[in-house]
Amino acid sequence: MPAVPGGEPRGEDSSKMSHALPRLWRWLCIALVLLLIVPFPVVLGLRVFEPPATMVMLLRMVQRLLDGERPLYPRRRPVPMTHISPYLRRAVLAAEDARFYDHGGFDFHEIARALDDYERGKGLRGASTITQQTAKNLFLWDGHSWLRKGLEMYLTVVLETVLSKDRILEIYLNLAEWGDAVFGAEMAAEVHYGKAAVALSRQEATRLAAILPNPRSWKVDDPVARRRARIILGRMSTQGIR
Repeated sequence: MPAVPGGEPRGEDSSKMSHALPRLWRWLCIALVLLLIVPFPVVLGLRVFEPPATMVMLLRMVQRLLDGERPLYPRRRPVPMTHISPYLRRAVLAAEDARFYDHGGFDFHEIARALDDYERGKGLRGASTITQQTAKNLFLWDGHSWLRKGLEMYLTVVLETVLSKDRILEIYLNLAEWGDAVFGAEMAAEVHYGKAAVALSRQEATRLAAILPNPRSWKVDDPVARRRARIILGRMSTQGIR
């Protein structure tokens, strides 16, 4: 059999390739199956345990390390829902996901509105639910790639399948970012108002909910937070947020 000058015979090269492709395909299938299965036991543990950290927190830690900031680990103190003001729960729902208890993880009504606004030239805005935000904060990274969005959608289904709505909201309130290295309702209340989360007033709760879209840039006493807080109060009154 003729050989390629300076190399192995073409037949041997072809044989190696034919053996390598099935092996690669097998490993890709195994990786896909693991990717689909592993989230279930991990999320199942969240029924009982608070996550010690989230992907967003780890990314912030790396950034703080590179910037020479301290402390490295974000400030966070998870508490049960009974230790969080009902005003904050209602304000966050009004601000972020008014139909949280009515949808299965995706608010198709809000998605349709966002697409309609985009077609009218208003710019593409987010329509992520609290469950989607929880999935992203727990397991994923910032960005707008199709891969990240696909993983977010799958993890949203897992969360909605394994956890109750109340537990998803409790996890979200305990891991949401409320300032530079400030995570969770308890630490947010302490840093911004010097009190426990259970003691937050209606006005304080709406101010905290108001800065959620940009917590590292907005402050609770900024004009933008005051304006958004008034809108959130109106929603709480008219939408019957429970």
